[in-house]
Amino acid sequence: MAISELPDFRGGIDIRKVPDGAIVSGRVDSEEAVLVRRGEDFFAVGAQCTHYHGALAAGLAVGDTIRCPLHHACFSLRTGEALRAPALDPIACWRVERAGNEVFVRERMPTPAPAAPRDGKPEARPPSSVTIIGGGAAGLAAADRLRREGYSARITLISADASPPYDRPNLSKDFLLGTAPAEWMPLRTPEYYAERKIELLLDSRVASLDLKQRTIRLEQGRQLDFDALLLATGADPVRLDIPAAGGTQLLYLRSFADSQAIVAAAAVAKRVVVVGASFIGLEVAASLRQRGIEVHVVGPERIPFERVLGAQLGTFVREIHESHGVRFHLGATVANVDGRRVTLKDASCIEADFVVIGAGVRPAIELAEQAGLTIDRGVCVNEYLETSVAGVFAAGDIARWPDPHSGERIRVEHWVVAERQGQIAALNMLGRRQRFDAVPFFWSQHYDVTINYVGHAESWDAIDIDGTLSSRDCAVTYRRGGRILAVASTSRDLQSLEAERDFELTQTGATDG
Repeated sequence: MAISELPDFRGGIDIRKVPDGAIVSGRVDSEEAVLVRRGEDFFAVGAQCTHYHGALAAGLAVGDTIRCPLHHACFSLRTGEALRAPALDPIACWRVERAGNEVFVRERMPTPAPAAPRDGKPEARPPSSVTIIGGGAAGLAAADRLRREGYSARITLISADASPPYDRPNLSKDFLLGTAPAEWMPLRTPEYYAERKIELLLDSRVASLDLKQRTIRLEQGRQLDFDALLLATGADPVRLDIPAAGGTQLLYLRSFADSQAIVAAAAVAKRVVVVGASFIGLEVAASLRQRGIEVHVVGPERIPFERVLGAQLGTFVREIHESHGVRFHLGATVANVDGRRVTLKDASCIEADFVVIGAGVRPAIELAEQAGLTIDRGVCVNEYLETSVAGVFAAGDIARWPDPHSGERIRVEHWVVAERQGQIAALNMLGRRQRFDAVPFFWSQHYDVTINYVGHAESWDAIDIDGTLSSRDCAVTYRRGGRILAVASTSRDLQSLEAERDFELTQTGATDG
């Protein structure tokens, strides 16, 4: 529908046409908007999420927030502020006035200004400086949130990557597919860092970390001091020991440069072998297949994603790929690569122009371990994301935290979780003492099928499927002991949001273990 055909909220709307909790589409002059009713309160905000432009009319109103159906970004209905990643920028917000049984949208509200610093209680005094090690999702989200909260002291963001923080999920999806140009990838412009006085150190690796002296030494020799520290070092790809000869290209995908290298190789390739039926591996397979390249997937798994999604959903994903021409060699591993010949352990061979290895990742915890922090298959943090050393926080792929939803200590490797942890760590650096209680969420894209996953289930004793996998319209619920742990869905964005809301209402309390 054209914007001009939508009702203009400036002309008023009968409140009886807006049930409690409803999200009504319309416009304010020439700008698309939605009107939301929560009890006797009415709100008018922009109609599109600022992350991937998801239609908020198809989202969910929870309290005085509105949530995007695509990737669960959350905005304030009162101010338009982006409250939860993956969106970092606010949506438009207008003042609403009620007159009798009608409501009218009035002037546009100003963009939320940085919060005033909170003084008073000693524990609320901000640190004299903040250093963030890691230029990924958690690191940028933390720096962004600190400035939004009015923090004005020094922020240093140290990144081992040569590129400024970018949209990592797109590396295996739209950018690799060719539908997202390179200029879309940076999360912020160069001017953003300058305007907010965030010192961004690229291609910089930390040689040593002294938590007692509060100092960091870079490999280049520079030494920095800090008051508060966030470790957000992410994860490194698992590198397989595959003998290779004859100039074979063995490529991994973790960085922007990695994805660019695969794009360059794909430009002249006819056949590719992907080693590993992981989420990254199969997203790479989908993107390359849609480029017209013949794709073979080799992996030790019996069924893709079986450990995470179960046999039925894993088989469904395999069938989607097979319907697009991908050939699977499962229960198999690579023995060696020589030129264009990829030899498997069973002595069978596949001719390929290059090989992409997607065998998973490992948390980059070496620096934290050397510094003496408590480690347990990740960096141990409390409910405020603080490590075993006061004033030192961890977020993202390395953090193992007490999850109030599962009642377990967990570590997950999800982009949205990393961003949200960075935001909460930033608040707690400022003394807010806010628990990290967000429900884990991720999405995975395979051709025209997107799987949304909310919650966390490392094991389960029952799986319920509402709908049918063959119709590509279903919700898969994972239970243990009768309790719902996670919900995976396709073509049910609203149901995924509702599952997230329900998890938030039924927290179990974190464990001590």
